[in-house]
Amino acid sequence: MGSYLGKHAEYYDIFYEDKPYAKEAALIDECLRRYCEGQCATLLELACGTGQHAIELERLGYEIVAIDYSDDLLKVARRKANEKNSRIEFILQDMRSLDLYGRTFDAAYCLFDSIGYVLTNHAIGQVLDAVNRHLRLKGIFIFEFWHAAAMIKHFDPVREKHWKTAKGKIKRVATTRLDIAHQLAEVTYSIDEISDGRISHLEETQVNRYFLVQEMASYLENHGFNAVEFLPAYENTTLINENTWHILAIAQKSTG
Repeated sequence: MGSYLGKHAEYYDIFYEDKPYAKEAALIDECLRRYCEGQCATLLELACGTGQHAIELERLGYEIVAIDYSDDLLKVARRKANEKNSRIEFILQDMRSLDLYGRTFDAAYCLFDSIGYVLTNHAIGQVLDAVNRHLRLKGIFIFEFWHAAAMIKHFDPVREKHWKTAKGKIKRVATTRLDIAHQLAEVTYSIDEISDGRISHLEETQVNRYFLVQEMASYLENHGFNAVEFLPAYENTTLINENTWHILAIAQKSTG
């Protein structure tokens, strides 16, 4: 896996400046209050990116350890956290080989469809086993994933977006190709920044997996979790259909 490397990591918060992190954190808080049995104070975040979900959840009173496999993203996250006098612990780790030396948590979460960076059945099992090891019994795992039905029906082969910056502008063109047999979306980002009259260019290709609901339920059940609920992520409905892009999964550790 490899994504948001170098300059791309610096652009991350520009690209997602409109993402409603506080609203999404509030939903995670609501789910934890509803489904977590007993105390729910310590959280583990997988694929934390630049740390904004962790920062918002810390504001709600949680103690958080957050991991990511991109050192470049973690540098941004630590800088933001330091500016806010945050106590979040950011650690460089790959979720497939997660090892926090026996530490356990009340709950774990993985948002922004980041579990899709794990591409194979075996690797999905590695992640779920690792999360299981780091949760107390009956701990909660909440994660978001791309929904296969919506991806296949509605994906855009080419998308272009623009952002203004203090010194110029950024253009990003995302070209997507689906590998239907392996449920993978290969997205190539072509990014041009015009700043002080100069143009800089970078390209990065990311591969993400999309899933069916019952497929994900099977993975959970085979790796020590009870699938508690699947919901359309951040929507005012409980109905999942072919137009539902993002699924929020709530699972409870049953064995381990």
